[in-house]
Amino acid sequence: MTKTTTTDWRDTLRDAADLALVGIVVTVAAVPVVTTGAAVAVGAEAVHLRFTDGRWPGPREILRGFGRRLLPGALATLAVLTAALLLGLNIYWLRQGIAPGGALLVAATTLAGLALGGLVALSVPLLGRGYGYLRALRTAATRPALIAACAGVLAIATLIGAVLPVTAPLLAGYVLFALHTIARRVP
Repeated sequence: MTKTTTTDWRDTLRDAADLALVGIVVTVAAVPVVTTGAAVAVGAEAVHLRFTDGRWPGPREILRGFGRRLLPGALATLAVLTAALLLGLNIYWLRQGIAPGGALLVAATTLAGLALGGLVALSVPLLGRGYGYLRALRTAATRPALIAACAGVLAIATLIGAVLPVTAPLLAGYVLFALHTIARRVP
């Protein structure tokens, strides 16, 4: 006779509450903006440990990881914000007619932005595995189908956050979990 393991509804509820708490903590830690990269990486590491090893990291482990990732995370945040600003300006200039290209280049730039967002999103759970920022990006870049899936997750989370702004801090934890689940396909 084989023993089957069943998940009690209380375990599911506990995981949902824990993910919401992770989202709130990541959001609060990201408020100074320069800490966003470190906050997201440590949040991804916490989700990875919970759903891979079955444990949450302790406060010392979280603070140590946050401190170790503060400078590289600030540089990563600066790079992501710069890319987003440049893509946004490009779309604005194209739509205003300041730059030539019209609707076709607006669509191409939008697709490039979605792909870049998906690439960055797929690299986040790899950071949770202990990858460095550049290694995570290089590894994520080799998985175009997963990049598209991560871009979809970001689009859905953005839509939910826009419709119900009060849920935005909670969504961060659920997005980290969704990205972790997608990234399981990366060996």
